[in-house]
Amino acid sequence: MFESTKDFEKELTTFSKSERATIINHINQYAQLFLTDKPALFRRLRRLHKLNLINDYESTLYSFKVSNSIRIILTVDEDPIFEQVIFTLFRVVRKTCALQAYDEIAESIYADFLAKEKQISVSISRD
Repeated sequence: MFESTKDFEKELTTFSKSERATIINHINQYAQLFLTDKPALFRRLRRLHKLNLINDYESTLYSFKVSNSIRIILTVDEDPIFEQVIFTLFRVVRKTCALQAYDEIAESIYADFLAKEKQISVSISRD
């Protein structure tokens, strides 16, 4: 099952017709890989950096390369109860914006699960 955000839909319209066709083709190929060769799919997906989530949760946020200049930021979630896989398409961006988009989405969807760095305050007494 595919879900897409308004941001994804809006950004998709900013690409040329041929780029949109390539983007949609890649999405379909990746989804097909999930059914036929799941390890190959996950070898192609990238986590742009490790997210420290509480309670040993693991992020399902990924990026994948459509072309040298286009990246898609998405989640891939398996739902064993309903026996389905949900691909949520969050953003489609130029490579130069991918890390920023990834970070913004991570902060948005994992806000309650991101491990916060503990601040240590030190006071120095001068006697």
